[in-house]
Amino acid sequence: MSSSTTATTGGSPGVIAAPAGHGRGDRGPGLMSGPVGRNLGLVVALVILCIVGLITAGDRFADVDNVLTILRGASIVGVVSIGMTFVIIGGGIDLSVGAIAALSSVWATTLATQQLAEDVHWIVMVVTALVVGAVAGLVNGVVIAYGKLAAFIATLAMLTAARGLAEILANRRTQIVRDTAFLDFFSGDVLGIPTLVIIFALVSVAGWVLLNRTTFGRRTFAVGGNAEAARLAGIRVQRHTVKLYVLSGITCGIAAVMIMGRTTTGSSTHGTLWELEAIAAVVIGGTLLIGGRGTIVGTVLGVIIFFTLGNVFTLNDLSSSAQAVARGVIIVAAVLLQQRLATGSFTFRRPGDGASSSGGAVLQGSPAGAVSGGTSDPGGPGGARPGATPT
Repeated sequence: MSSSTTATTGGSPGVIAAPAGHGRGDRGPGLMSGPVGRNLGLVVALVILCIVGLITAGDRFADVDNVLTILRGASIVGVVSIGMTFVIIGGGIDLSVGAIAALSSVWATTLATQQLAEDVHWIVMVVTALVVGAVAGLVNGVVIAYGKLAAFIATLAMLTAARGLAEILANRRTQIVRDTAFLDFFSGDVLGIPTLVIIFALVSVAGWVLLNRTTFGRRTFAVGGNAEAARLAGIRVQRHTVKLYVLSGITCGIAAVMIMGRTTTGSSTHGTLWELEAIAAVVIGGTLLIGGRGTIVGTVLGVIIFFTLGNVFTLNDLSSSAQAVARGVIIVAAVLLQQRLATGSFTFRRPGDGASSSGGAVLQGSPAGAVSGGTSDPGGPGGARPGATPT
């Protein structure tokens, strides 16, 4: 057997070790190409941005109320970004998150829903928003996984359909939340920390655990790294893809509840351009748009950086047009930088590409054991069956 043959670790099926030859003497990726290095770079960028804010805006930037304003704004889009992170790591994209949040907010604030909430409890409105988001995500997942429609097209169609349905339900009017207990809870704070920020923190922690400490997370990395190799390793790729979009829909439902609490309304205009802000935050956080790599911590830092940047621009009286241009440049720079760190060049390659044809490497930024590619060994993932005649 050649030295480049891929071996399984500890006899565990479906867990593929790095190709032989990548030993201690070989030149491996630098610190900054790993998840710790990338997150450290984001922390440094955030610190620099805060220093710029202090220099240019002074006490207005450092004021506690201003900091809470940044966190409140980041928390709602941040929850959506957590769901987006899972979808993108899994090799997909979701352009409908803003529209799904709008539809969820409208459905949860209809007269019938609010009347039921008055008779029972305001939790009815929360459950309604979550169910609507989950169902919309389910539709996305089924169309993409089983209908074989490109994720870009399917979620773009959902964007227009969900927004249109929200307008129909609301009759193009803004619906006011009448339940004072609901508003008191979601607009309140705990020990000075806004409830919305606490919800964002809880969702982030739950997302981190799900991505890094569960089989679901490992399968997400595997599907995003190489869907065919994941299928051959025994993962039900289509079913897992559906679950990813349902998860994204649920985070949209949570964000809908949060925006209802912050604005006291349900409206078909909620969530406008959230998809772009969420994707930008995820990309800035180091998640590869082609899938297979990403971190929840990076996404959280990306969201905070994105909204802190907007706050600094606003405090310095920059026009919205200038802010849009600057954000666009930053997004492009972030994508180019992550490509450079991941592949050593400014071209997109999936993690593991460029390894020998007989082995796949464990994905950087993913839990150990996530499959990044197949092997050409007989009987291995992506290889011929033992005894099969080569074609």
